[in-house]
Amino acid sequence: MTPTEPLARFLSRISIRLLAFNLLLVFLPAAGLLYLDTYERHMLRAQEGAMVQQGRLIAAALAGPDGIDVWEAERILLELRQRHQARLRIVDADGRLVSDSSRLGPERRPDDAEADEPAAQGQGWLYELGALPFRIYRRVLRPPDEPPESGEFYSTAERLTGPEVLAALAGRYGATTRISGGQRSVTLYAAIPIRYGRKVIGAVLVSQSTYAILQALYAVRVDIFRVVLASVAVAAVLSLLVSTTIARPLRRLRDQARAITDRRGRLQGDFAPAGGRDEIGDLGRALAELTARLRRHIEFIEGFASDVSHEFKNPLASIRTATEVLSDVDDAGQRRRFLRIVEREVARMERLLTGVREITRIDAHLGGEEMCSVDLGSLLGAVVEAFRLKSNHGVAFDLERSERTVRVHGSPDRLAQVFENLLDNALSFSPQGGSIRVEVAETGGEAIVSIADQGPGVPAEIQERIFRRFFSYRPGAPGANGHAGLGLPIAKAIVEGHGGTIVAACGEAAGAIFEVRLPGEAGG
Repeated sequence: MTPTEPLARFLSRISIRLLAFNLLLVFLPAAGLLYLDTYERHMLRAQEGAMVQQGRLIAAALAGPDGIDVWEAERILLELRQRHQARLRIVDADGRLVSDSSRLGPERRPDDAEADEPAAQGQGWLYELGALPFRIYRRVLRPPDEPPESGEFYSTAERLTGPEVLAALAGRYGATTRISGGQRSVTLYAAIPIRYGRKVIGAVLVSQSTYAILQALYAVRVDIFRVVLASVAVAAVLSLLVSTTIARPLRRLRDQARAITDRRGRLQGDFAPAGGRDEIGDLGRALAELTARLRRHIEFIEGFASDVSHEFKNPLASIRTATEVLSDVDDAGQRRRFLRIVEREVARMERLLTGVREITRIDAHLGGEEMCSVDLGSLLGAVVEAFRLKSNHGVAFDLERSERTVRVHGSPDRLAQVFENLLDNALSFSPQGGSIRVEVAETGGEAIVSIADQGPGVPAEIQERIFRRFFSYRPGAPGANGHAGLGLPIAKAIVEGHGGTIVAACGEAAGAIFEVRLPGEAGG
């Protein structure tokens, strides 16, 4: 066994495959967390757009021929400070701070959120565990971003000289991003020029932290990861339950299959019938039925071999005795008598061999013979007509057919052999001038053929034994020793090979009745 075989065998287990499949179904939607980065970029662009729109409105309101009116600027900011989240600052054409929304009252300033950002944001164990794969992705797979300019140097400065302010004072839109004092969030800065005509008289600086966006993303990530954890737990439990209901019965079937035969391949047990109603239960029941059929077949072969051995003992014993005596007899008449005994027993052995070969061929090849739709009425008509032509016993044959065409699916030659054996048996028991009645009918989807003679009948105690191999019951019948007792067993083997049954019974008055039942063909 190679070192990788145990691992390969472990990974090939049904329980592991089920768990992997269920976890895959869980992590496929969880991979959607990667798209939160796209969602974050959209929110940042939306925030920047809102900041620019606020700055443009204020710039339009403050534009005037005399420059920026300080009192008007503070009035506008006082009116807006309760309805916006951004920090608004107004500078004149030299960059000096004219008004700042964060200095106009004791209420909480928008930028205060930056300083008060809680340590719990991004620090909870659940969030840290869920964020670990994304940190690895960002640090290992994603190219590094350029670090933004750091520092909030506008907090105490009276003259603002940042690049975005200088761009706005030059008549252009200016924007930059700075880290919020070492916190996880960043602060967006947007500067919009204040124009009067073509002259720039100042600028509006709008700044806002991305903390609110990060808080929203944090809440979404935590909620999704909770769902993922719960889904993983449910997937693991369901995989365990499902694999138990699948793998355990399969292991039981495997163990039974290993223990059902010995080292020589002989059956020494049976499959225990499975009680489940699922496919594995069906498999267990099918294996149990297969084993039962195999056991019956093995018993048939063993019994057949035993019967053949027993039947050959008698003629061989007679031949042996006759040849031993023959060497000591000088009388010509006695020698001829013993030679006739040898010839008769040899002929008997030939008949036995022919019957044995026929039964063996039926057992081995009946399932592989060509099957077709057979009209039983026409088939029996041909068989009965052949018996009428060759019969010299003065026996009449009466055939009664059904008004409907009775059809079965089978081998025409083998079915003809069944009825020939039954008619030959009936003819051998029929008295001179008697009759044999053959009826063909269909009842309940079954084709029924009955053959009745006027012979001595079959006693109830041997009605089943007459279908056994080499059993012959012919009380007082001439030439009884000429029968090997294989005609009825051959007929039974053919009928059962077609899925039918054959039984014997006594007639109401006298004689024997053989009834053959075969599955009818639909639409016959």
